[in-house]
Amino acid sequence: MVDRISRRLFLGGLGASLVPGTGLAEAPLVSLRPVLRGAQPSEAERLVRAAGLKGEVVFAVADAETGTPLEVFGEGRSLPPASVAKALTALYALDVLGADHRFETTLIADGPIENGILKGDLILAGGGDPLLDTDALAAMASKLREAGIIEVRGAFKVYDGALPYVFSIDPGQPDHLGYSPSISGISLNFNRVHFEWKREGNGYGVTMDARSAHYKPSVDMASMRVENRSLPIYTYQPSARQDRWTVAKGALGNGGARWLPVRKPALYAGDVFRTLARVNGVVLGPVQVTRQKPEGAALVVHQSDPLDSILKGMLRYSTNLTAEMVGLAATKARGVKAQNLEESAAEMNRWAAEGFGANGVGMLDHSGLSGASRIAPADFVKVLAAARQSKTLRPLLRSFTLADKNGRPVRDHPIKVDAKTGTLNFVSGLGGYLTTADGVELAFAIFTADIEHRATIPREFRERPDGARAWNRRSRKLQRNLIERWGALYGS
Repeated sequence: MVDRISRRLFLGGLGASLVPGTGLAEAPLVSLRPVLRGAQPSEAERLVRAAGLKGEVVFAVADAETGTPLEVFGEGRSLPPASVAKALTALYALDVLGADHRFETTLIADGPIENGILKGDLILAGGGDPLLDTDALAAMASKLREAGIIEVRGAFKVYDGALPYVFSIDPGQPDHLGYSPSISGISLNFNRVHFEWKREGNGYGVTMDARSAHYKPSVDMASMRVENRSLPIYTYQPSARQDRWTVAKGALGNGGARWLPVRKPALYAGDVFRTLARVNGVVLGPVQVTRQKPEGAALVVHQSDPLDSILKGMLRYSTNLTAEMVGLAATKARGVKAQNLEESAAEMNRWAAEGFGANGVGMLDHSGLSGASRIAPADFVKVLAAARQSKTLRPLLRSFTLADKNGRPVRDHPIKVDAKTGTLNFVSGLGGYLTTADGVELAFAIFTADIEHRATIPREFRERPDGARAWNRRSRKLQRNLIERWGALYGS
Protein backbone atom coordinates (compact mmCIF):
# COMPACT_ATOMS: atom_id res chain seq x y z
CA MET A 1 0.00 0.00 0.00
CA VAL A 2 1.38 3.38 -0.96
CA ASP A 3 1.68 5.63 2.08
CA ARG A 4 0.10 8.52 0.32
CA ILE A 5 -1.47 9.32 -3.00
CA SER A 6 1.03 10.99 -5.28
CA ARG A 7 -0.54 14.39 -5.76
CA ARG A 8 1.29 14.73 -9.07
CA LEU A 9 -0.26 11.48 -10.28
CA PHE A 10 -3.62 12.22 -8.70
CA LEU A 11 -3.88 15.64 -10.30
CA GLY A 12 -2.48 14.38 -13.58
CA GLY A 13 -5.99 13.56 -14.69
CA LEU A 14 -6.76 17.28 -14.92
CA GLY A 15 -4.31 17.62 -17.75
CA ALA A 16 -5.60 14.44 -19.31
CA SER A 17 -9.10 15.91 -19.44
CA LEU A 18 -7.81 18.51 -21.89
CA VAL A 19 -6.44 15.93 -24.31
CA PRO A 20 -8.73 15.00 -27.21
CA GLY A 21 -10.10 11.48 -26.90
CA THR A 22 -8.33 8.80 -28.86
CA GLY A 23 -10.12 5.61 -27.92
CA LEU A 24 -13.51 7.29 -28.47
CA ALA A 25 -12.69 9.51 -31.43
CA GLU A 26 -16.00 8.57 -33.03
CA ALA A 27 -18.03 9.78 -30.00
CA PRO A 28 -18.23 13.59 -29.99
CA LEU A 29 -19.50 15.57 -27.03
CA VAL A 30 -23.28 15.82 -26.97
CA SER A 31 -24.73 18.67 -24.92
CA LEU A 32 -28.42 18.00 -24.58
CA ARG A 33 -30.83 20.93 -24.31
CA PRO A 34 -34.62 21.14 -24.03
CA VAL A 35 -36.14 20.05 -27.34
CA LEU A 36 -37.68 22.76 -29.48
CA ARG A 37 -41.25 22.28 -30.59
CA GLY A 38 -41.27 20.02 -33.62
CA ALA A 39 -37.70 18.82 -33.10
CA GLN A 40 -36.98 15.12 -32.66
CA PRO A 41 -35.87 14.26 -29.08
CA SER A 42 -32.64 12.31 -28.59
CA GLU A 43 -32.59 8.84 -27.07
CA ALA A 44 -31.35 10.26 -23.76
CA GLU A 45 -34.17 12.79 -23.73
CA ARG A 46 -36.69 10.04 -24.41
CA LEU A 47 -35.33 8.08 -21.45
CA VAL A 48 -35.68 11.12 -19.19
CA ARG A 49 -39.23 11.76 -20.36
CA ALA A 50 -40.19 8.10 -19.93
CA ALA A 51 -38.96 8.15 -16.32
CA GLY A 52 -41.84 10.47 -15.43
CA LEU A 53 -39.82 12.26 -12.74
CA LYS A 54 -41.17 15.52 -11.45
CA GLY A 55 -38.26 17.89 -10.92
CA GLU A 56 -34.90 18.09 -12.65
CA VAL A 57 -32.49 15.61 -14.21
CA VAL A 58 -28.82 16.33 -14.93
CA PHE A 59 -26.02 13.97 -15.87
CA ALA A 60 -22.59 13.73 -17.50
CA VAL A 61 -20.36 10.95 -18.79
CA ALA A 62 -16.73 11.04 -19.91
CA ASP A 63 -13.97 8.75 -21.08
CA ALA A 64 -12.32 7.83 -17.77
CA GLU A 65 -8.88 7.34 -19.33
CA THR A 66 -8.60 10.68 -21.14
CA GLY A 67 -11.19 12.78 -19.32
CA THR A 68 -12.86 13.63 -22.64
CA PRO A 69 -16.52 14.59 -22.06
CA LEU A 70 -18.95 12.47 -24.05
CA GLU A 71 -22.39 13.62 -23.03
CA VAL A 72 -23.81 16.33 -20.78
CA PHE A 73 -27.48 16.74 -19.97
CA GLY A 74 -28.78 19.79 -18.15
CA GLU A 75 -26.61 22.58 -19.56
CA GLY A 76 -24.26 22.66 -16.58
CA ARG A 77 -26.96 22.94 -13.92
CA SER A 78 -26.13 21.64 -10.46
CA LEU A 79 -28.29 19.63 -8.06
CA PRO A 80 -27.88 18.09 -4.59
CA PRO A 81 -25.59 15.05 -4.90
CA ALA A 82 -26.83 13.37 -1.68
CA SER A 83 -24.39 10.68 -0.55
CA VAL A 84 -22.63 10.57 -3.92
CA ALA A 85 -20.67 13.45 -2.36
CA LYS A 86 -18.93 10.92 -0.10
CA ALA A 87 -16.85 9.82 -3.10
CA LEU A 88 -15.54 13.37 -3.37
CA THR A 89 -14.86 13.45 0.36
CA ALA A 90 -12.98 10.16 0.13
CA LEU A 91 -10.68 11.59 -2.55
CA TYR A 92 -10.19 14.78 -0.53
CA ALA A 93 -9.18 12.83 2.57
CA LEU A 94 -6.92 10.45 0.66
CA ASP A 95 -5.13 13.29 -1.09
CA VAL A 96 -4.59 15.34 2.08
CA LEU A 97 -4.11 12.69 4.78
CA GLY A 98 -2.84 9.67 2.83
CA ALA A 99 -4.23 6.16 2.52
CA ASP A 100 -2.28 4.84 5.53
CA HIS A 101 -3.26 7.62 7.93
CA ARG A 102 -4.53 6.36 11.29
CA PHE A 103 -6.46 8.30 13.92
CA GLU A 104 -5.37 7.94 17.53
CA THR A 105 -7.35 7.96 20.76
CA THR A 106 -5.10 8.31 23.80
CA LEU A 107 -5.23 7.98 27.57
CA ILE A 108 -2.95 10.65 29.01
CA ALA A 109 -1.61 11.03 32.55
CA ASP A 110 -1.25 14.68 33.54
CA GLY A 111 0.72 14.14 36.72
CA PRO A 112 3.20 11.75 38.35
CA ILE A 113 2.48 8.07 38.91
CA GLU A 114 3.64 6.47 42.15
CA ASN A 115 2.90 2.87 43.14
CA GLY A 116 0.04 2.67 40.64
CA ILE A 117 -1.53 5.92 41.83
CA LEU A 118 -1.90 8.74 39.31
CA LYS A 119 -1.47 11.94 41.32
CA GLY A 120 -3.06 14.09 38.66
CA ASP A 121 -5.67 13.99 35.94
CA LEU A 122 -6.47 11.16 33.55
CA ILE A 123 -7.48 12.42 30.11
CA LEU A 124 -9.26 10.47 27.40
CA ALA A 125 -8.12 12.40 24.33
CA GLY A 126 -10.05 12.00 21.12
CA GLY A 127 -8.15 12.23 17.86
CA GLY A 128 -11.00 12.28 15.37
CA ASP A 129 -11.40 8.50 14.98
CA PRO A 130 -14.81 7.97 13.34
CA LEU A 131 -14.83 4.22 14.08
CA LEU A 132 -14.10 4.28 17.83
CA ASP A 133 -16.52 1.91 19.54
CA THR A 134 -17.24 0.41 22.93
CA ASP A 135 -15.01 -2.60 22.23
CA ALA A 136 -12.06 -0.26 21.62
CA LEU A 137 -12.73 1.65 24.86
CA ALA A 138 -12.93 -1.67 26.71
CA ALA A 139 -9.50 -2.63 25.38
CA MET A 140 -8.13 0.75 26.44
CA ALA A 141 -9.55 0.34 29.95
CA SER A 142 -7.95 -3.10 30.22
CA LYS A 143 -4.59 -1.76 29.07
CA LEU A 144 -4.83 1.08 31.59
CA ARG A 145 -4.94 -1.50 34.36
CA GLU A 146 -2.18 -3.50 32.70
CA ALA A 147 -0.07 -0.32 32.77
CA GLY A 148 -0.32 -0.50 36.57
CA ILE A 149 -2.89 2.23 37.25
CA ILE A 150 -5.08 1.32 40.21
CA GLU A 151 -6.19 4.77 41.34
CA VAL A 152 -6.62 8.26 39.90
CA ARG A 153 -6.42 11.05 42.45
CA GLY A 154 -7.17 13.87 40.02
CA ALA A 155 -10.04 14.55 37.63
CA PHE A 156 -11.21 12.41 34.74
CA LYS A 157 -11.36 14.55 31.61
CA VAL A 158 -12.40 13.92 28.03
CA TYR A 159 -10.74 16.06 25.36
CA ASP A 160 -12.91 16.65 22.30
CA GLY A 161 -11.14 19.65 20.75
CA ALA A 162 -9.40 17.86 17.87
CA LEU A 163 -12.40 18.78 15.67
CA PRO A 164 -15.09 21.46 16.00
CA TYR A 165 -18.31 20.63 17.80
CA VAL A 166 -21.38 20.40 15.56
CA PHE A 167 -24.80 19.87 17.16
CA SER A 168 -26.31 18.05 14.15
CA ILE A 169 -24.96 17.26 10.71
CA ASP A 170 -28.19 18.62 9.24
CA PRO A 171 -30.34 20.55 11.75
CA GLY A 172 -33.22 20.34 9.29
CA GLN A 173 -33.60 16.61 10.02
CA PRO A 174 -35.93 15.40 12.81
CA ASP A 175 -34.19 15.24 16.20
CA HIS A 176 -34.37 11.46 16.57
CA LEU A 177 -32.67 10.37 13.35
CA GLY A 178 -29.45 8.49 14.11
CA TYR A 179 -27.82 9.42 10.81
CA SER A 180 -27.61 13.09 11.82
CA PRO A 181 -25.77 12.99 15.17
CA SER A 182 -23.44 15.53 16.73
CA ILE A 183 -19.76 15.75 15.83
CA SER A 184 -16.72 16.50 17.96
CA GLY A 185 -13.10 15.40 18.25
CA ILE A 186 -14.22 12.18 19.93
CA SER A 187 -16.93 9.88 18.63
CA LEU A 188 -18.28 6.62 20.00
CA ASN A 189 -20.44 4.10 18.15
CA PHE A 190 -21.01 6.67 15.41
CA ASN A 191 -22.39 8.94 18.14
CA ARG A 192 -25.53 6.86 18.56
CA VAL A 193 -27.07 5.38 21.69
CA HIS A 194 -29.16 2.20 21.61
CA PHE A 195 -32.74 2.59 22.86
CA GLU A 196 -34.68 -0.61 23.55
CA TRP A 197 -38.17 -1.09 24.98
CA LYS A 198 -40.22 -4.07 26.16
CA ARG A 199 -43.79 -4.22 27.35
CA GLU A 200 -44.05 -4.86 31.08
CA GLY A 201 -47.66 -5.13 32.26
CA ASN A 202 -49.40 -1.86 31.44
CA GLY A 203 -46.13 -0.04 30.91
CA TYR A 204 -42.71 -0.46 29.34
CA GLY A 205 -39.21 -1.20 30.49
CA VAL A 206 -36.65 0.90 28.63
CA THR A 207 -32.86 0.76 28.38
CA MET A 208 -30.27 3.12 26.92
CA ASP A 209 -26.89 1.53 26.25
CA ALA A 210 -23.68 1.78 24.25
CA ARG A 211 -23.64 -1.70 22.79
CA SER A 212 -21.03 -2.98 20.36
CA ALA A 213 -19.94 -6.48 19.33
CA HIS A 214 -18.94 -7.67 22.83
CA TYR A 215 -20.27 -5.13 25.34
CA LYS A 216 -23.46 -3.21 26.05
CA PRO A 217 -22.85 -0.91 29.04
CA SER A 218 -25.80 1.18 30.15
CA VAL A 219 -25.36 4.95 30.01
CA ASP A 220 -26.39 7.74 32.33
CA MET A 221 -25.91 10.64 29.92
CA ALA A 222 -28.98 9.65 27.87
CA SER A 223 -32.43 9.07 29.38
CA MET A 224 -35.81 8.06 27.99
CA ARG A 225 -39.29 8.64 29.44
CA VAL A 226 -42.43 7.00 28.02
CA GLU A 227 -45.32 9.45 27.83
CA ASN A 228 -49.02 8.74 27.32
CA ARG A 229 -49.50 10.30 23.89
CA SER A 230 -49.63 9.32 20.22
CA LEU A 231 -47.69 12.18 18.62
CA PRO A 232 -45.04 13.39 18.34
CA ILE A 233 -43.30 10.03 18.56
CA TYR A 234 -40.08 11.51 20.01
CA THR A 235 -39.11 14.74 21.72
CA TYR A 236 -35.60 15.84 22.66
CA GLN A 237 -34.57 18.21 25.44
CA PRO A 238 -30.93 18.92 26.26
CA SER A 239 -29.67 19.52 29.76
CA ALA A 240 -26.22 20.21 31.15
CA ARG A 241 -25.36 16.53 31.69
CA GLN A 242 -27.93 14.57 29.70
CA ASP A 243 -29.66 14.01 26.40
CA ARG A 244 -33.28 13.78 27.59
CA TRP A 245 -35.74 11.97 25.36
CA THR A 246 -39.42 11.17 25.56
CA VAL A 247 -41.33 8.71 23.41
CA ALA A 248 -45.03 8.30 22.68
CA LYS A 249 -46.51 5.23 24.35
CA GLY A 250 -48.92 4.81 21.48
CA ALA A 251 -46.05 4.14 19.05
CA LEU A 252 -44.23 1.41 20.98
CA GLY A 253 -46.28 -1.74 20.39
CA ASN A 254 -44.99 -4.82 22.23
CA GLY A 255 -41.31 -3.97 21.99
CA GLY A 256 -38.49 -2.89 19.73
CA ALA A 257 -35.25 -0.98 19.46
CA ARG A 258 -33.56 1.78 17.48
CA TRP A 259 -30.45 3.92 17.53
CA LEU A 260 -30.84 7.55 18.59
CA PRO A 261 -28.31 10.33 17.95
CA VAL A 262 -25.95 11.50 20.69
CA ARG A 263 -25.68 15.27 21.18
CA LYS A 264 -22.97 15.18 23.85
CA PRO A 265 -20.27 12.95 22.34
CA ALA A 266 -17.57 13.65 24.93
CA LEU A 267 -19.91 12.96 27.86
CA TYR A 268 -21.06 9.79 26.11
CA ALA A 269 -17.52 8.47 25.59
CA GLY A 270 -16.55 9.45 29.14
CA ASP A 271 -19.64 7.85 30.64
CA VAL A 272 -18.92 4.55 28.88
CA PHE A 273 -15.20 4.60 29.67
CA ARG A 274 -15.87 5.17 33.38
CA THR A 275 -18.02 2.04 33.43
CA LEU A 276 -15.38 -0.01 31.62
CA ALA A 277 -12.60 1.30 33.85
CA ARG A 278 -14.62 0.37 36.94
CA VAL A 279 -14.94 -3.19 35.61
CA ASN A 280 -11.13 -3.23 35.55
CA GLY A 281 -10.89 -1.96 39.11
CA VAL A 282 -10.11 1.69 38.33
CA VAL A 283 -12.63 4.15 39.79
CA LEU A 284 -12.84 7.52 38.06
CA GLY A 285 -14.55 10.74 39.04
CA PRO A 286 -17.32 12.52 37.10
CA VAL A 287 -16.62 13.29 33.46
CA GLN A 288 -15.20 16.73 32.75
CA VAL A 289 -15.20 17.82 29.11
CA THR A 290 -12.30 19.96 27.94
CA ARG A 291 -11.29 21.54 24.65
CA GLN A 292 -7.86 22.49 25.96
CA LYS A 293 -5.20 20.39 24.27
CA PRO A 294 -3.91 17.95 26.90
CA GLU A 295 -0.34 17.61 28.08
CA GLY A 296 1.26 14.69 29.84
CA ALA A 297 2.45 11.15 29.28
CA ALA A 298 0.58 8.78 26.96
CA LEU A 299 -0.41 5.64 28.88
CA VAL A 300 -2.51 3.87 26.25
CA VAL A 301 -2.89 4.61 22.53
CA HIS A 302 -5.62 3.14 20.35
CA GLN A 303 -5.04 3.41 16.60
CA SER A 304 -7.82 3.27 14.04
CA ASP A 305 -7.77 1.18 10.91
CA PRO A 306 -5.90 2.84 8.00
CA LEU A 307 -7.80 5.56 6.21
CA ASP A 308 -8.39 3.64 3.00
CA SER A 309 -10.12 0.88 4.99
CA ILE A 310 -12.21 3.47 6.85
CA LEU A 311 -13.25 5.07 3.57
CA LYS A 312 -14.18 1.75 2.00
CA GLY A 313 -16.58 1.14 4.88
CA MET A 314 -17.89 4.70 4.63
CA LEU A 315 -18.65 4.29 0.93
CA ARG A 316 -20.23 0.87 1.44
CA TYR A 317 -22.49 1.81 4.35
CA SER A 318 -22.79 5.53 3.58
CA THR A 319 -22.01 6.60 7.15
CA ASN A 320 -22.51 10.35 7.43
CA LEU A 321 -20.49 10.76 10.61
CA THR A 322 -17.42 9.14 9.04
CA ALA A 323 -17.62 11.46 6.03
CA GLU A 324 -17.88 14.56 8.19
CA MET A 325 -15.06 13.58 10.54
CA VAL A 326 -12.57 12.63 7.83
CA GLY A 327 -13.51 15.74 5.87
CA LEU A 328 -12.95 17.96 8.90
CA ALA A 329 -9.64 16.20 9.60
CA ALA A 330 -8.47 16.81 6.03
CA THR A 331 -9.37 20.48 6.25
CA LYS A 332 -7.48 20.77 9.52
CA ALA A 333 -4.46 19.09 7.92
CA ARG A 334 -4.56 21.75 5.17
CA GLY A 335 -4.02 24.36 7.87
CA VAL A 336 -7.59 25.71 7.87
CA LYS A 337 -9.30 26.15 11.24
CA ALA A 338 -12.89 25.51 10.22
CA GLN A 339 -15.47 26.28 12.89
CA ASN A 340 -18.28 24.28 11.29
CA LEU A 341 -19.12 21.93 8.44
CA GLU A 342 -19.85 24.70 5.96
CA GLU A 343 -16.41 26.26 6.41
CA SER A 344 -14.72 22.87 6.07
CA ALA A 345 -16.75 21.98 2.98
CA ALA A 346 -15.80 25.34 1.46
CA GLU A 347 -12.16 24.29 1.74
CA MET A 348 -12.97 21.00 -0.01
CA ASN A 349 -14.72 22.99 -2.74
CA ARG A 350 -11.55 25.07 -3.19
CA TRP A 351 -9.49 21.89 -3.37
CA ALA A 352 -11.73 20.56 -6.16
CA ALA A 353 -11.63 23.85 -8.08
CA GLU A 354 -7.89 24.41 -7.78
CA GLY A 355 -6.87 20.82 -8.43
CA PHE A 356 -9.32 19.80 -11.13
CA GLY A 357 -10.98 22.94 -12.48
CA ALA A 358 -14.21 21.65 -10.90
CA ASN A 359 -15.78 25.03 -10.24
CA GLY A 360 -19.30 23.62 -10.04
CA VAL A 361 -18.75 21.97 -6.65
CA GLY A 362 -20.72 23.76 -3.93
CA MET A 363 -20.86 21.42 -0.94
CA LEU A 364 -22.09 22.61 2.49
CA ASP A 365 -20.93 19.44 4.26
CA HIS A 366 -18.87 16.33 3.54
CA SER A 367 -21.61 13.70 3.65
CA GLY A 368 -24.20 15.11 1.24
CA LEU A 369 -26.88 15.10 3.93
CA SER A 370 -27.61 18.79 3.39
CA GLY A 371 -30.12 19.25 0.59
CA ALA A 372 -28.65 22.72 0.00
CA SER A 373 -25.37 21.32 -1.35
CA ARG A 374 -24.90 21.44 -5.11
CA ILE A 375 -22.63 19.76 -7.65
CA ALA A 376 -22.66 20.02 -11.45
CA PRO A 377 -22.28 16.46 -12.77
CA ALA A 378 -19.70 17.47 -15.40
CA ASP A 379 -17.47 18.84 -12.63
CA PHE A 380 -17.89 15.71 -10.54
CA VAL A 381 -16.91 13.62 -13.57
CA LYS A 382 -13.74 15.71 -13.98
CA VAL A 383 -12.64 14.65 -10.52
CA LEU A 384 -13.58 11.01 -11.14
CA ALA A 385 -11.60 10.91 -14.38
CA ALA A 386 -8.56 12.42 -12.65
CA ALA A 387 -8.80 9.91 -9.81
CA ARG A 388 -8.89 7.09 -12.33
CA GLN A 389 -5.26 7.88 -13.27
CA SER A 390 -4.03 6.90 -9.80
CA LYS A 391 -6.60 4.08 -9.36
CA THR A 392 -7.45 5.35 -5.88
CA LEU A 393 -11.24 5.47 -5.81
CA ARG A 394 -12.73 2.64 -7.86
CA PRO A 395 -11.37 -0.14 -5.59
CA LEU A 396 -13.16 1.52 -2.66
CA LEU A 397 -16.54 1.81 -4.38
CA ARG A 398 -19.27 -0.76 -4.13
CA SER A 399 -20.37 -2.77 -7.15
CA PHE A 400 -23.66 -1.53 -8.56
CA THR A 401 -25.86 -4.32 -9.91
CA LEU A 402 -27.85 -3.67 -13.06
CA ALA A 403 -31.29 -5.18 -13.59
CA ASP A 404 -33.41 -6.66 -16.33
CA LYS A 405 -36.59 -5.09 -17.70
CA ASN A 406 -38.56 -6.56 -14.79
CA GLY A 407 -36.25 -5.04 -12.19
CA ARG A 408 -34.54 -8.31 -11.28
CA PRO A 409 -30.78 -8.07 -10.62
CA VAL A 410 -28.46 -9.44 -13.31
CA ARG A 411 -25.37 -10.75 -11.51
CA ASP A 412 -23.31 -11.50 -14.63
CA HIS A 413 -24.19 -8.35 -16.56
CA PRO A 414 -21.55 -7.51 -19.21
CA ILE A 415 -21.41 -3.87 -18.05
CA LYS A 416 -19.49 -3.59 -14.77
CA VAL A 417 -20.32 -0.65 -12.52
CA ASP A 418 -18.64 0.56 -9.33
CA ALA A 419 -20.37 3.62 -7.95
CA LYS A 420 -21.68 5.56 -4.97
CA THR A 421 -25.41 5.91 -4.60
CA GLY A 422 -27.13 8.83 -2.91
CA THR A 423 -30.67 9.20 -1.61
CA LEU A 424 -32.52 11.97 0.16
CA ASN A 425 -36.23 12.71 0.08
CA PHE A 426 -36.96 13.40 -3.59
CA VAL A 427 -33.24 13.48 -4.38
CA SER A 428 -31.33 10.63 -5.98
CA GLY A 429 -27.80 10.35 -7.31
CA LEU A 430 -25.35 7.86 -8.72
CA GLY A 431 -21.73 8.53 -9.60
CA GLY A 432 -18.71 6.38 -10.36
CA TYR A 433 -17.25 4.22 -13.09
CA LEU A 434 -18.56 1.75 -15.63
CA THR A 435 -16.66 -0.62 -17.89
CA THR A 436 -18.36 -1.62 -21.11
CA ALA A 437 -18.51 -5.20 -22.35
CA ASP A 438 -15.42 -4.60 -24.49
CA GLY A 439 -13.37 -2.89 -21.80
CA VAL A 440 -13.92 0.85 -22.28
CA GLU A 441 -13.97 2.65 -18.92
CA LEU A 442 -16.27 5.62 -18.39
CA ALA A 443 -16.79 8.05 -15.51
CA PHE A 444 -20.33 9.28 -14.93
CA ALA A 445 -22.63 11.18 -12.58
CA ILE A 446 -26.44 11.31 -12.55
CA PHE A 447 -28.36 13.65 -10.23
CA THR A 448 -32.14 14.00 -9.98
CA ALA A 449 -34.13 16.19 -7.59
CA ASP A 450 -37.57 17.65 -7.00
CA ILE A 451 -36.34 20.57 -4.93
CA GLU A 452 -39.66 22.42 -4.92
CA HIS A 453 -41.51 19.47 -3.42
CA ARG A 454 -38.76 18.84 -0.83
CA ALA A 455 -39.27 22.37 0.45
CA THR A 456 -42.92 21.66 1.25
CA ILE A 457 -42.25 18.69 3.58
CA PRO A 458 -42.59 19.63 7.28
CA ARG A 459 -39.55 18.80 9.43
CA GLU A 460 -41.42 16.23 11.51
CA PHE A 461 -42.35 14.21 8.38
CA ARG A 462 -38.93 14.11 6.73
CA GLU A 463 -38.08 10.58 7.85
CA ARG A 464 -40.51 8.87 5.44
CA PRO A 465 -42.56 11.42 3.46
CA ASP A 466 -45.37 10.25 1.21
CA GLY A 467 -44.34 9.52 -2.35
CA ALA A 468 -40.58 9.56 -1.75
CA ARG A 469 -40.00 5.84 -2.25
CA ALA A 470 -41.92 5.70 -5.52
CA TRP A 471 -40.10 8.79 -6.82
CA ASN A 472 -36.72 7.26 -5.96
CA ARG A 473 -37.62 3.97 -7.64
CA ARG A 474 -38.30 5.84 -10.87
CA SER A 475 -35.02 7.69 -10.50
CA ARG A 476 -33.06 4.48 -10.00
CA LYS A 477 -34.68 2.96 -13.07
CA LEU A 478 -33.57 5.98 -15.10
CA GLN A 479 -30.04 5.55 -13.78
CA ARG A 480 -29.93 1.93 -14.91
CA ASN A 481 -31.33 2.83 -18.32
CA LEU A 482 -28.72 5.53 -18.84
CA ILE A 483 -25.90 3.18 -17.87
CA GLU A 484 -27.20 0.52 -20.28
CA ARG A 485 -27.31 3.14 -23.02
CA TRP A 486 -23.77 4.38 -22.34
CA GLY A 487 -22.44 0.86 -22.19
CA ALA A 488 -23.80 0.15 -25.66
CA LEU A 489 -23.09 3.56 -27.20
CA TYR A 490 -19.54 4.16 -26.03
CA GLY A 491 -18.08 0.66 -26.21
CA SER A 492 -15.13 0.51 -28.59
